[in-house]
Amino acid sequence: MSISSFKIAHKLLTGTSAIEQLATELTRLDVDNPLIVTDAALVESGTVALALAHLGARDYEIFDRVRPDPEIAIVEDCMQVYRDGGHDGLIGLGGGSAIDIAKSVAAYAGYHGALEDLFGVDLVPRKGPPLIAIPTTAGTGSEVTNVAILSDKAAQLKKGIVSDYLLPDVALVSPQMTLTCPRHVTAASGVDALVHGVEAYLSLNASPITDSLALGAIRLIARALPKAFANPANLEAREDMATASLMAGMAFGNAGVGAVHALAYPLGGRFHMSHGVSNALLLPYVMTWNKMACVERMQDIAAAMGVRTARLSASEAADRAVEAMADLCAAVEIPAGLRGFGVPEEAIPAMAREAAGIERLMRNNPRRLSPADIEQIYRAAY
Repeated sequence: MSISSFKIAHKLLTGTSAIEQLATELTRLDVDNPLIVTDAALVESGTVALALAHLGARDYEIFDRVRPDPEIAIVEDCMQVYRDGGHDGLIGLGGGSAIDIAKSVAAYAGYHGALEDLFGVDLVPRKGPPLIAIPTTAGTGSEVTNVAILSDKAAQLKKGIVSDYLLPDVALVSPQMTLTCPRHVTAASGVDALVHGVEAYLSLNASPITDSLALGAIRLIARALPKAFANPANLEAREDMATASLMAGMAFGNAGVGAVHALAYPLGGRFHMSHGVSNALLLPYVMTWNKMACVERMQDIAAAMGVRTARLSASEAADRAVEAMADLCAAVEIPAGLRGFGVPEEAIPAMAREAAGIERLMRNNPRRLSPADIEQIYRAAY
């Protein structure tokens, strides 16, 4: 009998007023001087101020130098600020990049070697300082996962720290915090959450628990993402997307993701494509390749996307699932085609070899893919 485990942040606080519990949670965790890890745009938009209003009477410092696809050097800089400021806890406030930096610093704070030593699975030696994650996008699910992804600029690779010690102490998920999210980020992060749900459901490591979360997330995203994209002030759609992202994060945080993410990593590492956009661009093509290995599960995904499957064969429904994914990406104006992002065709063989070597992800994929198969997927997406 196989055994599955289920891991999430130690405490979830969700709902419109969840942000109002920030001071209470800091007190519970005995944090008097947190470092807030975020980016300059969120400071300028007033989103950080929404959190500061509920910080209580305590010292704090803001590290706002997070950038998309954060590099290892940013973790080093943030770690120095954390130590110099005598901080006793971290608040990751932002999208996946900010939360991943905060998670990395929490892991690094309890270690006295090189950060590079922590890349891999279960190499973090001990729990770091308390960490609260407050997402401002509905997409990455980083607030409930045990993974932090960083860019190695020199190697042109994305690398991951995977450890249960990265699970936040609190995930504080409030749709209010996503209202300033730009439309293009709403689209990219929303499709990222969709990919998480799809890949978790198709994963060879899926379980009945992750299946329910994944399909629930897909249903919510199919309904809510176009509304949140069309009207960023639609709080109901924002709340649905925040919930869907959380559910998808819990699903893939335990079932894992597969070939879509593996193929997306070289695009981010080499050409700095947005993670959500690269995932969205590759999703229909990877699903088409995976179809023969998971046609019944793709039929379920079609139904979750709103496709009427009663009169369709499993194969026809699976094809409609791919079409529904492509249609949703087009509706929220996700660009299509690698060529348009300046990816040279001659880079494809090297990217295929790199993606094929990401075994941590590829082993979850329902169909085994050779470097030659991956080349064909990249060329179809070109």
